[in-house]
Amino acid sequence: MAQETDQETDTLAGTALTLKDIARQAGVSLATVDRVLHNRPGVRPDTVRRVREAIARNAFQPHVGAAELARGRARRFAFVMPSGPNLFMQQIQDYLGEMSAWLSARRLSVEVVATDVFDPSVLAASLEASSGDYDGVAVVALDHPGVRGAINDLVDAGTKVVTLVSDVPSSRRHHYVGIDNIAAGRTAGALVGRLAGEKSGKVAIVAGSQGLRDHAERIFGFNQVMASEFPGLTVLPVLEGRDEDDRSEQVLARLFGRHADIVGLYNVGAGTRGVAKALSDAGREKRVVFVGHDVTVLTRRLLLQGVMDAAISQNPGHEARAAVRVLLALARGEPILREQEKIRIDIVMRDNLP
Repeated sequence: MAQETDQETDTLAGTALTLKDIARQAGVSLATVDRVLHNRPGVRPDTVRRVREAIARNAFQPHVGAAELARGRARRFAFVMPSGPNLFMQQIQDYLGEMSAWLSARRLSVEVVATDVFDPSVLAASLEASSGDYDGVAVVALDHPGVRGAINDLVDAGTKVVTLVSDVPSSRRHHYVGIDNIAAGRTAGALVGRLAGEKSGKVAIVAGSQGLRDHAERIFGFNQVMASEFPGLTVLPVLEGRDEDDRSEQVLARLFGRHADIVGLYNVGAGTRGVAKALSDAGREKRVVFVGHDVTVLTRRLLLQGVMDAAISQNPGHEARAAVRVLLALARGEPILREQEKIRIDIVMRDNLP
């Protein structure tokens, strides 16, 4: 989906849509929207298309609240999210909170279930505990047999399941909402390699867990580019910090103590505060190319300070809205607008901070 389209919905996420909103987005009169809704003649095909796209983009149904009330059907969705101070995941939760009016107009409720997504048994237990309680579940998932089994059990029980940010493609989940993580990793590799210039040396990688599909795919893409385009750079074995600041700082500090020739660093997930501290404590914050993910209060500050060179950004608001819209479409038996729900990536540096 084009970025401009999702930005339009940003202004509407917190309110119940009306026909006037659809008319404004489509650039037509209220009377024209009414004619399109009732299939009346006298509307040009291009205008019909614009109105229908605006309706589909916002999952709008005229008098949706009344229609849902008449059917007596309220729906509950759960978002199974990582526990702990992951700023990007907190942004997704914040956007879910901003959708309250939109959700209420459709008799939807969303509950956040915080759990340890790095422990497969804990995550599987959280999914199993949700069986029968929700119409749909969005989960930041670990790619593990126990988690795959829990997802499949939910699907077999009639729950709609969407993987969010990190996929489990071998499960029977209904849909994945997130970026192309291999492309994101390749982008990170190109940035580290090009920004390192003519330097030769070693490149460190810090991940939350290689059991998370998004992290594993990013590493795969990164290594592809490093091996094919930057033979003067040697990628060190991946460190795992569970997206925790303290653990990420500790494993990276030990690595700096063993390797004086590290010239590049790729932080695959969170734990960014700890990564930055390890860089600073080693006196290398201005000498090591540092590329990570997501624009948060912290990464914005690190970019402005010159500690971080680039962040590969995905839109947390779009991901929150897309996951809800996909679950709603699945619950209603309606088609998923795949182009609308496609999540794009952007390269953010100090001079183009949004």
